[in-house]
Amino acid sequence: MAVEFPEELPSGTQAKDTSVPVKRLRWATRRTPGKKGDTKRQSILAKLGHKRASSRASSTGSTLKGKLPEDPEAGTGGDSDIQEPSEDTGGRTVYFNIPLPPEARDEDGHPTAHYARNKIRTAKYTPLSFIPKNLYFQFHNIANVYFFFIIILSIFSIFGASNPGLNAVPLIVILTVTAIKDAIEDWRRTVLDNELNNAPVHRLVDFVNVNTAEDKISLWRKFKKANTRAVLWIWRSMRKNKKDENGKTSKERALNETRPSFDPRRASTFSQGSNFSRLGEEGAIQMTPVPSPLPGQGPHGDDRLSMDGEPMALTTDDKIHGGPEVPKGQAVENVQRFYGNVINPHAHTPDTARFKNDYWKNVQVGDFVRLYNGEEIPSDVVILSTSDSDGACYIETKNLDGETNLKVRQALHCSRKIKHARHCEQAEFVIESEAPQPNLYSYSAVVRWKQRDPRDPNSPGTDMAEPITVNNLLLRGSALRNTEWVLGVVVFTGQETKIMLNSGITPSKRAFIAKDLNWQVLYNFTILFFMCLIAALVQGSAWGEPNTSHKLFEYKSYGDNKPAVDGLITFWAAIILFQNLVPISLYITLEIIRTLQAVFIYSDIGMYYEKLDYPCTPKSWNISDDLGQIEYIFSDKTGTLTQNVMEFKKCTINSVPYGEAYTEAQMGLSRRMGNNVEEEAARAREQIAADKARMLDGLRKLNDNAYLRDEDLTFVAPDFVDDLAGNSGEEQQAANEQFMLALALCHTVITERTPGDPPRIEFKAQSPDEAALVATAKDCGFTVLGRQDDDIILDILGEERRYTVLNTLEFNSSRKRMSAIIRMPDGKIILFCKGADSIIYSRLTQGQQHELRKSTAEHLEMFAREGLRTLCIAQRELDEEEYQIWNQEHDMAAASVANRDDNIERVADAIERELTLLGGTAIEDRLQDGVPDAIALLGKAGIKLWVLTGDKVETAINIGFSCNLLDNDMDLIVFKIDDEDLAQAEAELDKNLQLFGMTGSDEELKAARKNHEPPAPTHAIVIDGDSLKLVLHENLKQKFLLLCKQCRAVLCCRVSPAQKAAVVALVKGGLDCLTLSIGDGANDVAMIQEAHVGVGIAGEEGRAAVMSSDYAIGQFRFLTRLVLVHGRWSYRRLAETIANFFYKNLVWTFALFWFQIFDNFDCTYIFDYSYIILYNLAFTSLPVILLGVLDQDVDDKVSLAVPQLYRRGIERKEWTHIKFWGYMADGIYQSLVVWFFAYALFAPGNFNSESGLDVGDNKRIGVYVATNAVVVVNLYVLFNTYRWDWLQLLIVAISILLIWFWTGVYTAFTVGETFYKAAPQVYGQLSFWALLLLTTIICLLPRFAGKSFQKLYLPRDVDIVREQIRQGKFDYLQYEDNPTAPAQPEEKWSSGSTTPVGSRNYPIPTHNEANDGDSTRPMYPPSIAPTALTTTTTRNQRSTNGSDGTDYTGHIIINDREQNQPKTSFERSRPSFERPRPSYDRARQSMDRIRPSFEQSSDFTSAAGLMRMESAQSNDSRGETRSPTRFKMGWGRKDDVEEEE
Repeated sequence: MAVEFPEELPSGTQAKDTSVPVKRLRWATRRTPGKKGDTKRQSILAKLGHKRASSRASSTGSTLKGKLPEDPEAGTGGDSDIQEPSEDTGGRTVYFNIPLPPEARDEDGHPTAHYARNKIRTAKYTPLSFIPKNLYFQFHNIANVYFFFIIILSIFSIFGASNPGLNAVPLIVILTVTAIKDAIEDWRRTVLDNELNNAPVHRLVDFVNVNTAEDKISLWRKFKKANTRAVLWIWRSMRKNKKDENGKTSKERALNETRPSFDPRRASTFSQGSNFSRLGEEGAIQMTPVPSPLPGQGPHGDDRLSMDGEPMALTTDDKIHGGPEVPKGQAVENVQRFYGNVINPHAHTPDTARFKNDYWKNVQVGDFVRLYNGEEIPSDVVILSTSDSDGACYIETKNLDGETNLKVRQALHCSRKIKHARHCEQAEFVIESEAPQPNLYSYSAVVRWKQRDPRDPNSPGTDMAEPITVNNLLLRGSALRNTEWVLGVVVFTGQETKIMLNSGITPSKRAFIAKDLNWQVLYNFTILFFMCLIAALVQGSAWGEPNTSHKLFEYKSYGDNKPAVDGLITFWAAIILFQNLVPISLYITLEIIRTLQAVFIYSDIGMYYEKLDYPCTPKSWNISDDLGQIEYIFSDKTGTLTQNVMEFKKCTINSVPYGEAYTEAQMGLSRRMGNNVEEEAARAREQIAADKARMLDGLRKLNDNAYLRDEDLTFVAPDFVDDLAGNSGEEQQAANEQFMLALALCHTVITERTPGDPPRIEFKAQSPDEAALVATAKDCGFTVLGRQDDDIILDILGEERRYTVLNTLEFNSSRKRMSAIIRMPDGKIILFCKGADSIIYSRLTQGQQHELRKSTAEHLEMFAREGLRTLCIAQRELDEEEYQIWNQEHDMAAASVANRDDNIERVADAIERELTLLGGTAIEDRLQDGVPDAIALLGKAGIKLWVLTGDKVETAINIGFSCNLLDNDMDLIVFKIDDEDLAQAEAELDKNLQLFGMTGSDEELKAARKNHEPPAPTHAIVIDGDSLKLVLHENLKQKFLLLCKQCRAVLCCRVSPAQKAAVVALVKGGLDCLTLSIGDGANDVAMIQEAHVGVGIAGEEGRAAVMSSDYAIGQFRFLTRLVLVHGRWSYRRLAETIANFFYKNLVWTFALFWFQIFDNFDCTYIFDYSYIILYNLAFTSLPVILLGVLDQDVDDKVSLAVPQLYRRGIERKEWTHIKFWGYMADGIYQSLVVWFFAYALFAPGNFNSESGLDVGDNKRIGVYVATNAVVVVNLYVLFNTYRWDWLQLLIVAISILLIWFWTGVYTAFTVGETFYKAAPQVYGQLSFWALLLLTTIICLLPRFAGKSFQKLYLPRDVDIVREQIRQGKFDYLQYEDNPTAPAQPEEKWSSGSTTPVGSRNYPIPTHNEANDGDSTRPMYPPSIAPTALTTTTTRNQRSTNGSDGTDYTGHIIINDREQNQPKTSFERSRPSFERPRPSYDRARQSMDRIRPSFEQSSDFTSAAGLMRMESAQSNDSRGETRSPTRFKMGWGRKDDVEEEE
């Protein structure tokens, strides 16, 4: 099939005979300029038919889909070919060098469109709005409103307040401290905002942007800017700027510097440097007086325009051939496609425009911007042209989606001639764009222009249009990589960019205790109301009595002796008197405690990540207690659980396995078998080190590879080097060479060569797997040096060779493979393919390589059992005619606009058949240090971990086994619903709920909300994104939630950021629990913000998650310390602090209340007013604060050693309503004792001092009462404190003695008026000391008795553990610096980690010790159960096959008769070959031991399954395509495999 092009071209063009251009799918490869220099590159530019096909190019789901014609030439015709976005969609039209039309203006002639500024602000406040806005937020707290109301009441003397000003001090202090804290937090955000807004960008200036030229700055904005400048001037004047020797800061120098106009490009390895410009040549364009592009960005032929702006005609020398000449008759005639040019060659321009360094905040819609390599994109930019001759550029989107691989973007065809400022002035076009929307993978727009006839300035021009997709868009937040420069136009700015639309508003999170605290405050308000009501009723009725003494001694009441008025006045006076019942000081105390807790978290060296110099950083200081109540943790996988660092470990070539490694999975198996892991690991490391030295020696003898670096070698296989040298015969030598050649050719990596001695080559790839494969090929002597045009240049054992890449068919999730079609130096065309083993096996040539397929499948199975990710490598030789016919179809598919992805995939599928198997690879995706131990500890603590990842199902399952999330004893419930069928999804949910005897009813949900016990480790759920979309439907999500509640682990794969947040919201809203989300990329921000607590990992790849998180850590393993230590401490401390605070205020307030009984509730103070102020401020504040900051029931090491202690937090037993009312009852009881004991002392008669004055007046009795209350309260707090160290005892003693000190000092002066000399008078009485001793004992006796009974007869877990600490059972922890630290993290190879701390035996009677078996669980639980040593088999044995090497191929079930067969075939280990292979023999032995139960695998592609798999996608001998095989139950004999007819 040939690609048809229109016969007629627009005016000014003519058809040209060109050869078929080379096509290949491209995503992240960078061309190296060819040897022919500028002439060659100019011819490449003029070959407009040279197109790139990218499988990800059109998977955007844009709104133009369905509107565009299916004709591949949709972009070449007039307006009718492309429909513009409809007006009702809220789209925008951006004009460039075209005046605004009348419809774009309103009745007054002003532009109707107004666009967002590019300046963003994530801070809450500005210098102008801080005070009013902060006060507004603070007075959202009902307690602050209440106390402000109290202050207003106290101003009026009628209510009896003695010192209104002093009464306002606590509220002022609280508001001030909180405002300072908010200001510090917001200032940090402001600094980050300013750094971003003031980042430099090259923007076209002295150019009329018609879209924003008439915008005006409002007076209010000018006023705000003036205030901001004033504040900044004050701030800068207070600090000294660091100046360089010229007196300028680095930022000032950056903005004033211009890029040099010379070309400092490093000389290419393969081509000579070219001149930057040929100003004297005919047809060259005069450079504008502006800074030049980045090094090497000069017009390498791609600026070779004629004076009229049209591309020059190609000569016959400019034709490019994709390899050797195609025989006559086989060549396909093609006509160059014409895309047009937005440059108007006849436009009259002032030639004043220039690119100047400006700030991001000044970028506007419609601006031209020039971006350079390494710069971040300031706004959403449509690409006009790039430094690459075919308009490609490469971006890194780690700030958008967390991915570090490079992605390709393409410039518009019609604008690729725009290179300089003069071209920008000449370009006349309109972009009709869709409205701003948050979909990162979708964008729909169209560019329209009039194509001018270069030979006729008066011609009206032809209307042309070209579609714009997300492939032509650079998004704000992404970074330009491996591209010298890009020139584009801005379409979205500021809050309208996609990254800002996705970021949303950071939610304001409140701690769970803080929310629950509102109820306790409400209860106290209720108590206060009734206290005041009683006072009002009694006082009003007392003044209404006619025959009482007040008639004789009182002139008149404030209410003119009217009971109702007197009662009303007394009600408000009582509110002032009893105001401490609702303690405002509690809020400032909690702020102080949480702040200090954040400081201690930040200072914890146990969570310091030395590699990044990054401590645990609290970003939200007010939710530390929520860390102690987490029940569900939602985690990303890549970069969070894993290092995302791949190491090539093993391979199998021509039935021969190579590679020595000792993985964590092998360590886990050895531990479960009872072996001494440390000794075995030491022996394995010693052996591997010796083999590595031998391999390096052999490689250097074979070839002096200048690019081989000893420390980078991960593939240790000395026998491979021997075979590569031919020691095992020519056949194996050729197989090894072809295998490594396939690794070196079948990829899309970018090479970066650093000169030196020795030189260094770095590979940048779409995935770390691919980089690991190419790096291993380099180590073995097959080095990828780079690309030149369509050639890939290899150094093969010292010989440089060139291979022409004809096509590259990319990997994607549906294909699960990638291919490269290569023209070899001898002219042959070979397709190399790598992919998942099930995919490759299904495409092998039928009836061939039976033994090779069998042995390779077995080797891959062994590799997978070692926790390695596997791939298969295959090839196919194509004849010339077959390739040319296929290439025509591929060209047509690549040129299509509608359904482009599907068309390309269909064409690719047609040629990736009849493959020949070469072998397989095994790569280790290493977990972060300590992840298995961390997950094991969290599991023992009762925390459920769900993994929400965008990776494939197989990868997620593999990691689940690797990190102890899954084990062999679990049944995997795999959800994969086809065709988006809700009925099928519901049926699947019902079927699985029946396993647990559930139906998904509301009653079951109510029961589930109350049940916080971890589920039995019998089941786990694996679900993909498409199925998750169904089960999250309103009618099904309750059933799904209940099913997940019954499973120990849940893995959600292929999920979007929105789905991650939806899963978190489902659990957060459906169950009565607290959630935590942890991730490292921008794609995790949604779930981080949705969870109660969000934790970001400050990895090496981006900080988007950190910026949106509540806590930032350097590694996943630090999460255990953050949650199990600091979280548990904070929760217990805060719960105890709040209870004690309510208690101590109740004692004080009710003592006042009891006194009111004896003065008719006239609201007289029994205490001196200074006591009332200092009670919460000095006398009782410090012990409670110290309790909330430093108290520890057990230390950090014991907290990690016994993670079960955390379960009280999950069940929220530290802070309950019962506990609250218990402390309230204690307070009421002790207030009764404090007051009535003093009353009973004075009731019979008064005591006289030495001076003869009695001490029976209210203020001196108040000394008795107040001192007793202070002593009792502080000792009570001490009773409730676990940690009695010298500091706690000292603070309690100081707080108690402070009331004596204050009373002595204050009453020594007459300022106290009637309180003068009260201290010596009261403290000199023996009755005072006797009453103090008696009151203290009687008050504390019930608490002491209750605690003693509880600890002796109803001990809690922590009580038992504390006793064991006293017995010395945890003394061994003193010798462990960090119980969760990984063992030997500096080792490059897998060396395992320490035995989990929780593996030691702690007799905790209150917990089921059945979980103690978890302590022996390996870090990498493979499909090898303890059956290796016993005769029983596990319920469901599994293979842990790798991410790229597995697929679900059928459910294989063992017949009963075969299940009972004796183990005879594989009872003894067998050596695989005559030469020693320690690693192979270890894996072989493990397979032999578990072979009888191996075939029970129902989740992974097993070796037997691969051997039984027919080549479903390949053609048989009759040329027909066979159907996929169907497995019957059995062991896989020939008669057990049926083919569908």
